[in-house]
Amino acid sequence: MIALTVNGKNKRLDIDPDTPLLWVLRDTLGITGPKFGCGVQLCGACTVHIDGKPVRACGTPVSVAEHKHVLTVEALRYTHVGRRVKKAWLDNDVPQCGYCQSGQMMSATALLTQNRSPSDEEIDAAMSGNLCRCGTYNQIRAAIIDASAALGGRRR
Repeated sequence: MIALTVNGKNKRLDIDPDTPLLWVLRDTLGITGPKFGCGVQLCGACTVHIDGKPVRACGTPVSVAEHKHVLTVEALRYTHVGRRVKKAWLDNDVPQCGYCQSGQMMSATALLTQNRSPSDEEIDAAMSGNLCRCGTYNQIRAAIIDASAALGGRRR
């Protein structure tokens, strides 16, 4: 049995501890926000938080999340920073195809939770593992800066 908390709900799962967290979230728990992109932790579409840290769920065994808190994009609305990030994403028309956006928002939320006023270099470092097929990197940066400003941090 694997015990973990997902989006604030305690879960006990009879599952192989080596099963990738992404498949547990999507196939076992029906949480479809984290996406399968590359399967080798390079694109960031599957990014979730484990105890507040962004991780790639496609290559992370569920056992790594045992007795920890997992947060997915579906629960961002319950956090102050997450709400600001989601609003900034919409205000800046970031989503195009939308496939990478849950991972992008999870990485941006982790950054702004730790640092309300990140520099351009800190934004680049935090977002470097997230690829966007549509190339909305300028809008993503603008959204992060706007969310930072809304949180009392950096101004544009």
